Amino acid sequence: MTALTLVPTPIGNLEDITLRSIRILKEVDVILAEDTRVTGHLLKHLQIQKPLQSHHAFNEHQTVTKLIERMQKGERMALVTDAGTPGISDPGFLLVRACLQNDLTVECLPGPTAFVPALVKSGLPTERFVFEGFLPQKKGRQTRLKELAEEERTMIFYESPHRLLKTLEQFIEYFGADRQVSVSRELTKLFEETTNGLLPEVLDYYQQKPAKGEIVIVIAGKKE
Repeated sequence: MTALTLVPTPIGNLEDITLRSIRILKEVDVILAEDTRVTGHLLKHLQIQKPLQSHHAFNEHQTVTKLIERMQKGERMALVTDAGTPGISDPGFLLVRACLQNDLTVECLPGPTAFVPALVKSGLPTERFVFEGFLPQKKGRQTRLKELAEEERTMIFYESPHRLLKTLEQFIEYFGADRQVSVSRELTKLFEETTNGLLPEVLDYYQQKPAKGEIVIVIAGKKE
């Protein structure tokens, strides 16, 4: 019996949840949510009533042991985040690892993940790529950028609107101005937008039109 199921949730458009995900959310005993308010809104839309428990980056170290004990006693749980697939720049890793260490079966459903559509529609090579998630905000940021300057595969980053300009400027500084880049924001939502071009061109665009919403940056690797 599956003890823990990781259930991807829509990154914007609520129609993107799968039929299988809906069934699992109806069947489990409890749903572990990054933000119970966000998940509560989704469950209300889906007409699902299940116990919700908070499970996020700030409490997961304290809650993992008790959750494992409950699953060992037979409780079935689903883990969701506010948007996308649990464990991808979101909580999930610690609980999955603990389940496996305790011989509890873990299942992960396929579903929404922001970087996949951003990569596919970027026009950049997709046969080899590296997902970097969020860059370090302070400590280690310059070191990481220097390392990535030599990366030949397509690179994918998540970024917040208020740091986008700084990040693009640093990409120019460390990678050079001749790199192709694609910036996608508000994927699957009403105001979805993707901007493609050389780094200085895309930087200029967002200097004129400040970005809003969740952002995925896809950038070409160093030419071999």
